[in-house]
Amino acid sequence: MAMYKPMSLMTIILASASPRRAELLQQLGLDFQTDSADIDETPLIEESVLDYVTRMAQTKNRLIREQYQPDSLVIGADTSVSIDEVIMGKPQDQSDFESMMTRLSGRTHCVHTAVSVSYLGKCLDAVSISEVSFRALVMDEIRDYWHTGEPLDKAGGYAIQGLAAKFIQHLSGSYSGVMGLPLFELFELIQCLSSGDKNE
Repeated sequence: MAMYKPMSLMTIILASASPRRAELLQQLGLDFQTDSADIDETPLIEESVLDYVTRMAQTKNRLIREQYQPDSLVIGADTSVSIDEVIMGKPQDQSDFESMMTRLSGRTHCVHTAVSVSYLGKCLDAVSISEVSFRALVMDEIRDYWHTGEPLDKAGGYAIQGLAAKFIQHLSGSYSGVMGLPLFELFELIQCLSSGDKNE
């Protein structure tokens, strides 16, 4: 019979190298370690944003949990910025970044963050969907932001918790989800799995 532990006694693995996700997970007061997998993040042909982020989170979870005991709780997550149903990844260079910011300028875009949690052979997933509205941007401030170095490893080319906060006119949804780890959804999944009240 499976033995369920309180969260304080679990071995918790965050399947991510993101310092932002680690910072968010610390807010739940949990002890954890990080371990990340190098995966192909190329979207499939005609893959929806929802399917894409879910697949990425599940893949990260699966690859990491295979390296640990079944009673380790593993958390995989993935965030995608999209506009007009087009996924905007991390900027490849300054030109790519400027194109992204020009497209986001003065418009509302979607941020999908999927989280996949596994424990004792069971895995549950959830997706947080938020809408973020940018004010109109001018090219000088777009270029200035690029030269800070902050956009380099960020989906959509910006960090809501960083210098790009001054661009954001309105947020509807989850602030932590836009940062990269939706804490409300994550806590619900952990509670569900750790209590044994799981969906079969």
